[in-house]
Amino acid sequence: MAVLERPLIARPRILLVEDDAAVAGLTARFLQNHGIECHMAAGVAAAEQCLSREVVDLILLDLGLPDGDGLTMLRRQSSQIPVIVVTGRGDSVDRVVGLELGADDYVAKPFDYRELLARIHSVLRRAQRPLVPAGHVLRFDGLLLDASARVVFDRDGDAIRLTSAEFDLLYALVQAAGKVQSRDQLMNALHGRDAGPFDRAIDVHIGRLRRKLERDPSQPQLIQATRGVGYRLAASVSM
Repeated sequence: MAVLERPLIARPRILLVEDDAAVAGLTARFLQNHGIECHMAAGVAAAEQCLSREVVDLILLDLGLPDGDGLTMLRRQSSQIPVIVVTGRGDSVDRVVGLELGADDYVAKPFDYRELLARIHSVLRRAQRPLVPAGHVLRFDGLLLDASARVVFDRDGDAIRLTSAEFDLLYALVQAAGKVQSRDQLMNALHGRDAGPFDRAIDVHIGRLRRKLERDPSQPQLIQATRGVGYRLAASVSM
């Protein structure tokens, strides 16, 4: 599916994919009152039609849709557009699968609108704002990370497709190379909050990074775990 180029954000535009008309209406009204433009779609087909003609900065995606599984849509979605998945309170498996497929964050129903707004702003900040001045390039283990362009190149010089969450997690590890970063520290780097006792988001993102960056993902050497604490980048970093 072709995705239109996104310009710089002025008034953020969100595609809200939600089949419950009452929930969609209340959510859209709240977000619009807080400076966010909302396009709405009640299912997969309508959402994909909207994406073919509209430029959006983020997708808020309910996983339970009448004409298909939201996870299927997420699997087809370009990582150029950040995605926050919406799940039922008890659907922990769907949350993990959503993160595995490249979602940047998730929120559980019934959600607090202020928390939803904070999650949206957090993801948009990561996706749109350079972390450092132009020209800040870091090298480690044969990889190259261009922090201003928010891109990582593999050992053959090809760009690696990372979600905004994956990039920020890797950047946090690179900045603290050799030092163990706790899950709370890493969660704060991503979302500005500590990890909850059952929050597997960091572990899922680490698993995706390992599959994309490690020489042998089955025996990870670059991103190492310290049991019960967190993760560290086991490589020297040079400019």
